Amino acid sequence: MRAIRLHDTRSGKLLELEPRKAGEVSIYACGPTVYGRIHVGNARPYVVFSLLKRFLQHEGYEVTLVVNITDVNDKIYDAARAERRPSAELAARMAELYRQDTDALELGRPDHEPLASQTMAPIIDHIAALIDSGHAYVAAGDVYFRVRSDPAYGSLSHRRLDDMDQGEGVEGAERKEDPLDFALWKAHKDGEDTSWESPWGPGRPGWHIECSAMAERLLGVGFDIHGGGSDLVFPHHENEAAQTRAARGSELARLWVHNGMIQLTGEKMAKSLGNIAPLHEVLERHGRDAVVMYLISGHYRQPLAFSQAKLEDAARSVRRIRDTLRRVRAGPSPPELARHRDAFFDALANDFNTPAARDALFKWLHEANSRGGEVGDADLREMLGVVGFERLAPWGGVGDPDPEAVDLLARREHARERRDFSEADRLRAELLARGYEIRDGPQGSELIPAQGR
Repeated sequence: MRAIRLHDTRSGKLLELEPRKAGEVSIYACGPTVYGRIHVGNARPYVVFSLLKRFLQHEGYEVTLVVNITDVNDKIYDAARAERRPSAELAARMAELYRQDTDALELGRPDHEPLASQTMAPIIDHIAALIDSGHAYVAAGDVYFRVRSDPAYGSLSHRRLDDMDQGEGVEGAERKEDPLDFALWKAHKDGEDTSWESPWGPGRPGWHIECSAMAERLLGVGFDIHGGGSDLVFPHHENEAAQTRAARGSELARLWVHNGMIQLTGEKMAKSLGNIAPLHEVLERHGRDAVVMYLISGHYRQPLAFSQAKLEDAARSVRRIRDTLRRVRAGPSPPELARHRDAFFDALANDFNTPAARDALFKWLHEANSRGGEVGDADLREMLGVVGFERLAPWGGVGDPDPEAVDLLARREHARERRDFSEADRLRAELLARGYEIRDGPQGSELIPAQGR
């Protein structure tokens, strides 16, 4: 197995992956809060950790990926109230649509997708352990975590205690011993249509304890990788880590891996900001292949700009791959191309660097296309499978156009990429003379019979 290094948020360093159990890797990634359709920003962690799982499997590991669904949350109550429908009904419908939207990415499902609403007993047990150990206290039916009882608090987000704000506003302020403390259990309030029984009275869990309990129930304490968006580092993941450390005396995860945000107009994409691009709409407009290629175009830890131009660039990249798939044949690839394949996997082993891996992939394509004769596709198929393109088909068109026409189409697309529009127009005219028109779309360019031919 290659040595695999990932950036650990807690240490701020690239650390070698050293699984707690040889040959097995356990990953927990925070999924969405289901109060509305997910946006393309929510899709980034789904794609990052689904593909990380594929790469680790390629390297010989047995991988368990858990992605939770938060279906008990203040935002769900607020959205349901605005729509005048039961909160549980809204959450169930949005969870169904989340699965439908992410199914359209064609990357498979996580191994486990726990729901907060179905994890109440472990959540309550975890809170009870924190109360028994003095790290939490009951106040008028609420339960709060004593932040200052954990000497390591702030070690994940690298923040000073006095600079922190839990983001809970004034809710429960009069019941807290310290403004820094955060809610583990919230007593039932008027206007909330769901609640669960607990030793402290009816209510529901705070957001942070839900993930601690779901992760521990499925992966135990000390699993290998905890993932999610960088916006979750504080307070969500800081609080998860503190809860487990205080209740169990051990760290929740060995590595904390965070992806950067999708940005539109300079801000992170979020429903609360109103600058969202719903995933299902982006998929309908640009196609699955272009969306996945776009999401791996930047390093996972960096912000990724969202724009029409970026998605068009991604679509062109997909067309280049499809063009090469038309030229290669099934079988072993030439040994001379192995250096590009090796560079591809070495890039993924070095902090899952998908942009560098893409560069190696396209160097393979360029050299394969320049060799003239037929080239075996084994290397290409191996690389494509790891980044989610195992079903990518050769570039063709409607109605099986003749090979020379397909070649002209490929040359026309290459001319457009070079911004040689006069050559592109000449090739379009040559195709029209052969009886073909070009239809440009989000999945690429296709040949269709010319009108009247």
